Amino acid sequence: MAKARKGALIGKLQSTARLSRTALAARLLKHGLYAGQDQIMLALDAEDGLTPGRLAQRLGVRPPTITKTINRLQAQGFLAKQSSESDARQAHISLTDEGRKAIKIVEKSVRRTEKDALKGLDKKEQRQLAKLLARIERNLDGSVGADLEESDAKVVEIAIPEEVEEEIRTAE
Repeated sequence: MAKARKGALIGKLQSTARLSRTALAARLLKHGLYAGQDQIMLALDAEDGLTPGRLAQRLGVRPPTITKTINRLQAQGFLAKQSSESDARQAHISLTDEGRKAIKIVEKSVRRTEKDALKGLDKKEQRQLAKLLARIERNLDGSVGADLEESDAKVVEIAIPEEVEEEIRTAE
């Protein structure tokens, strides 16, 4: 049997993540939603009234990135901004009635994408996959910052596939 190429597993994981995100983005686009908007809307569905900074922290993105997406969602009528009563510099983001209706579309799109992705896996395999992915996530959580500290803050260049860069631009 041929020896597996180093990095092949992480490459497969990245490819799978990219393909699942692309499939979901295509479903959402049919309803006028762009990649990345779904995550903001789902976060607000779980806890409405978050500040942009808190949303960015929850989603693991930079505040300027989330501000652009919030503005786009607001222009589409899915979100509303309200000034904070305690701090006029802060805004709280909430789903509008139209945004609440769109949540059902987002959830349905997520379910269909997941169903397609897991086709051919029985329930036991699905549970095992979920556990393995959770373990990988825990292993990697926070490791990027630690790796940078260990390298004496050297500049690290990461090659990002063109499709992923496009998804990032679209999400912004």
